[in-house]
Amino acid sequence: MVTAFLLLGSNLGDREGYLNKARKQIRQEAVTLLKVSSIYETGAWGTHAQPDFLNQVIVIETKLTAEHLLRTVQQIESSLGRQRSEKWGARTIDIDILFHGDQIIETPELVIPHPAIPRRRFTLIPLAEIIPAFVHPVLNKTIEKLLAECNDPLTVNLFKHPDGLL
Repeated sequence: MVTAFLLLGSNLGDREGYLNKARKQIRQEAVTLLKVSSIYETGAWGTHAQPDFLNQVIVIETKLTAEHLLRTVQQIESSLGRQRSEKWGARTIDIDILFHGDQIIETPELVIPHPAIPRRRFTLIPLAEIIPAFVHPVLNKTIEKLLAECNDPLTVNLFKHPDGLL
């Protein structure tokens, strides 16, 4: 079993509902949901002319390889109406694999740890909430340190505490 960290995001339709549906489907795919962060609201990163996002980090335990987990979360995204028409475009759901154990993977389809972690406050804040002392296996810095060094100007606001979200 491997512990993995996923970032969920949504900025179309019932944003919180899509996060809930994604968590439910993830639990049905040979994984155990261990922990969830609070849900945070932030402006869109990359392409700003779109609705605000809700984001959340979840911790899972799985037997799935990183590649199999990627295929699984992409299937979940498709089932929830995700359309990949524009890079950083609006979406019903986005599921990123942030970490998969302490693995370092770099293929055309998958890079783990997710390369944008240190540049995105909307990823670092929920990670710091649940694993502040976790050491990034490439950068050799804690999540807390990466957050302190992050110069992402987007504001990240608490939307909902994790009570009852697991």
